[in-house]
Amino acid sequence: MSSFPIRIISLALFSISFLPSLNNGQLARHSVLTRAKIVYHGGPILIETINVALIWYGNVSLNKKEAIANFLKSLNTDGDFNLQPQVTKWWKMVESYQAMLPGAKHDEVPKIIVNVAKQINDTSYKYGRNLTIGDFIPKIVKEHTKEAKNMLPIIITAKDVNMEGVCTKTCAYNGIVGNITLYIILGNPELECPRKCEWPFTQIDSGPKSILFLQPPNLDKAADAMVIALATTLADTVTNPLNTGFYDGPPKNSIGVGTACKAIFGSGAFPGNPGKVHIDAHTGGSFNAHGIKDQKFLLPAIWNPKTSSCWTLM
Repeated sequence: MSSFPIRIISLALFSISFLPSLNNGQLARHSVLTRAKIVYHGGPILIETINVALIWYGNVSLNKKEAIANFLKSLNTDGDFNLQPQVTKWWKMVESYQAMLPGAKHDEVPKIIVNVAKQINDTSYKYGRNLTIGDFIPKIVKEHTKEAKNMLPIIITAKDVNMEGVCTKTCAYNGIVGNITLYIILGNPELECPRKCEWPFTQIDSGPKSILFLQPPNLDKAADAMVIALATTLADTVTNPLNTGFYDGPPKNSIGVGTACKAIFGSGAFPGNPGKVHIDAHTGGSFNAHGIKDQKFLLPAIWNPKTSSCWTLM
């Protein structure tokens, strides 16, 4: 695999039991217990710079484009220092997995730069509005990676596009085309499955019923839900790109560092309650992270290997 810098290590199998000193013991302060047990399986993770190609398939609205692009740009760039916590703090938890590899130095964890290198608008609906994994993904990835080589394609569908696997199993997922090119698919739940993928902004069809609903931080339920799904899937992709990295469960149905912590956004979370969050006094929107351009986001919990629990920003 040559599309991204990856770190290869020996095939020793071990459980994660520590975090680098950069966290100063604060990562465990607001943790939520989970039954997952993330284990390292000897494979590579993504490191250094990840050049991203955003492929907008269909007529994706401007507010969704801005929310998703600004989230990615906020991973490595702080907003107003007086506004805490920052998206960059959330990303440091993902970066910290580099220190879990054999032989890694724990005193300084390198940055993983996510660079939005290209945005491609595919509004022709060339492959239709009902897309299948076997036919659609290889074609669109091959088509657009010709002009966006050595990049991670993130395919974001418009609200009038149905993507196989999105909604029925998950709200976003990652995979590999031809054992070489990684990709992420991000579905739009606005019409297809709001009661599946827009929680905690909308009641869900199955599972624990919410005792409260949050207002989306950018006042667009689908856009903010898509940011949550992308954050979860991106964390899984970086730490387990080839399904040989950090995960729990069987390889073909693995649980990653993000998916292990679904439906948790703040301390005190429990089924039906997203936990502690900030409320914007002007809009009523709920958030737990500040990004660039004064944009606010609600970001999901990530597995904290030090405490074997789900860590949140609040």
